[in-house]
Amino acid sequence: MTDSSAGGDETEPADRTTQDTDADKSVESMTASDIAAEVDDEYDFEEFGPRQMAEMDADEWEAAFDPDAWITGGALLDRVADDLRSRVATRDVFAVVERDTIDGEPVVLAYSDEGYAVVYEDGTVEGSGTVLRDVKPTVALCSMDSYDAPDPPADAGLPDPQEIPESASGFGTTLLQYIGIAQLVAGVLLFLAPFVYDPLVRQCPPVSVPGSTARACEIAGASFTLHPLGDSGIIAAIAGVGFVLFGVFMLVLVANARLSDRFRADEFRARLRSVGVGTDDRPAFVPQTDADTGTAEPDEDTP
Repeated sequence: MTDSSAGGDETEPADRTTQDTDADKSVESMTASDIAAEVDDEYDFEEFGPRQMAEMDADEWEAAFDPDAWITGGALLDRVADDLRSRVATRDVFAVVERDTIDGEPVVLAYSDEGYAVVYEDGTVEGSGTVLRDVKPTVALCSMDSYDAPDPPADAGLPDPQEIPESASGFGTTLLQYIGIAQLVAGVLLFLAPFVYDPLVRQCPPVSVPGSTARACEIAGASFTLHPLGDSGIIAAIAGVGFVLFGVFMLVLVANARLSDRFRADEFRARLRSVGVGTDDRPAFVPQTDADTGTAEPDEDTP
């Protein structure tokens, strides 16, 4: 007798292979227009950005975008430079952005202390590090005619290290400082009240009101009716300790915030100096341009 289960095992791989072959044929039979239609249904090009680019495969990219409609050449470099400078101005990207030439080819050169990127007129991007990661989506967006590259502000670029303040003492920090001082003073006064105020008041003669603990005191020639603290002195002392502790806590917060600001400012200045801001130096890993090697072509306007 023939084992039916064995026969089933032999035909199962063949059936799976047939299904895979049919699936491959169906994919191959899809035209560019079919893929483009699927891309239109899957992606919202009104909100198209770097994340959507990363999700698309090569076939979807070629079907969705007409290579003849891409912006290249000097216009692409202008758009990339403007977009990157705008992102640097908003602190979205940390990089020095320059227009230069390498081996006679105009390029956009962006670099930081952690990497660099070189953009050529045909849209090719070379580099390494975080800068390359930031520049690639920018080049893809700027190559689309539907994307409006923002105009960078007049002061776009990384600031000079000398322009970075030591600390950012804003209104909030100053307000917390004054609150802490006020709490500290109030706490000291409350704590000293049972030991200073109460004995002085008790030295004054009592008022002529039966059952009243008030005292008639004269201070600087003026008469005042004051009451000794009595048992409330203990509460005042405890409250004073609480006020003092809270005031110290607020002042510690202010000091910590200012120290943190100073540390961040020093760190930012050191990072700016490491990329050569304010000087003509660049990190050693940045490719040399024609200006560095002395092979830059003279300006057409120069006689």
